[in-house]
Amino acid sequence: MAVVESRLAELGLTLPPPPDPIGNYLSASRSGNIMWMAGVGSRRTDGSRISGKVGADLTVEQGYEAARWCALNLLARMKAELGDLDRVTGILKVFGMVNSSPDFGEQARVMDGASDLFIKVFGEKGRHSRSAPGMAVLPRDTAVIVDCVIEFADA
Repeated sequence: MAVVESRLAELGLTLPPPPDPIGNYLSASRSGNIMWMAGVGSRRTDGSRISGKVGADLTVEQGYEAARWCALNLLARMKAELGDLDRVTGILKVFGMVNSSPDFGEQARVMDGASDLFIKVFGEKGRHSRSAPGMAVLPRDTAVIVDCVIEFADA
């Protein structure tokens, strides 16, 4: 079994089906060995979504869980694009948008849900730079949307 998929199994995690784009865009685009992954929302394996505003409808912990689901969805997309998650040589940049109430200021803690998962799965290769702004609204009232930029090895 592949190393990354073994780590996922050790963590008790199963990848959801990779999400389809909800608009006129690519799930990922590449240049050389760099891939830009389109943003994904907090969709669970069963298709349900974590929705609402963090700080009003959702707690920081629920937002953290939403960001974690985003990371799992990104991993599913990476596997669909690359065929093997062990080809990922680095998570370079993570950008997470948090659907937040106007007075909420803990977006960084919410986005740790995605960052922590990438580091647990990839180890040091999962460490990345990151941005985590709060947003007034996100499509379909999703709680969190995350995209990322990765580096990968040739097959």
